[in-house]
Amino acid sequence: MIIDQAQPFSGSLFQERLRTEDWGPQFFAYYYKQWDDYEMAYHTHDSTEIMYIITGMCRIDVMIADGSSEQVVLKKGQFILLDAGVPHRLLVQDGVPCRMLNVEFGFARTAPRHPSISQLALEEAAVHTLLTRPTPYLVLPDPEEVYHTMKSLVLELDQRLQREARNLTSPEQGTLVHTLFIQLLVRIARLRGEMEGSALDHTELYVKRAIEFMVHNMDRSIQVKDIAAAVNLHPGYLHRIFRNSTEQTPTEYLTMLRMEKAKMLLHQTNIPISEISDYVGVGSRPYFHMLFKKTTGMTPVQYRTSVERTQWRYPE
Repeated sequence: MIIDQAQPFSGSLFQERLRTEDWGPQFFAYYYKQWDDYEMAYHTHDSTEIMYIITGMCRIDVMIADGSSEQVVLKKGQFILLDAGVPHRLLVQDGVPCRMLNVEFGFARTAPRHPSISQLALEEAAVHTLLTRPTPYLVLPDPEEVYHTMKSLVLELDQRLQREARNLTSPEQGTLVHTLFIQLLVRIARLRGEMEGSALDHTELYVKRAIEFMVHNMDRSIQVKDIAAAVNLHPGYLHRIFRNSTEQTPTEYLTMLRMEKAKMLLHQTNIPISEISDYVGVGSRPYFHMLFKKTTGMTPVQYRTSVERTQWRYPE
């Protein structure tokens, strides 16, 4: 989907005026695309581009200012941010398709009712740091926060375009687009800050992402291989760095999280004890009871009757 370019613009993310004046995003292209056996010629955009890998893998060649080139292999759950004017090309291997979501944007003066990038940079230190440290490209892993925001942004842009095509006005849609872009910029800036903060030991970032995946998915039957796939690591390597960092294996840590959640549900809700195991992703009730007693020294029944219950409960 292409949006008309209404006026000449400079699409670099690292312009000083973005930090000193009231500017906001202006979108020029956004699309989903499945690539297979493809080799793109070097080209540039007068816009900033984000390429997010949904499935598969690809290679991006980036030409640096000194004439040299750098190769970046991107896998599922990673994305690259390419600054305006940076020559690059996409290569996708035959038989290894790559599906991605692309968004290309520049900048334009923003209306008073819309949040500006300069206002955001004043409030969010990570964004200010991102905007003041130019780089031709940035590659980051994503715990799905960037992807979900990009999907919402693209959906809103499409709906806005459809309304405009029917000659309908909807100022709120414009505000929402700006808000989603602000969220996207904050998430990218914070991810970059996390990466740089753990530059001496990237394993800490992988461990953090693994724990986040556990927290978000502990109600399902997940294994170490699923956690490793979510953070793009080999299961054996994840096991090693996780134990070095937490003094627990991923399985032990996941069990701890599940038992803590079970304790909370037993204490603060009236959910039947027979159903608690399903809420914490332990399919076998006898196994859940065994794990719970091993962890707390009590059965779930004993725990529920021993703790002081709160006033609030789920309806019977």
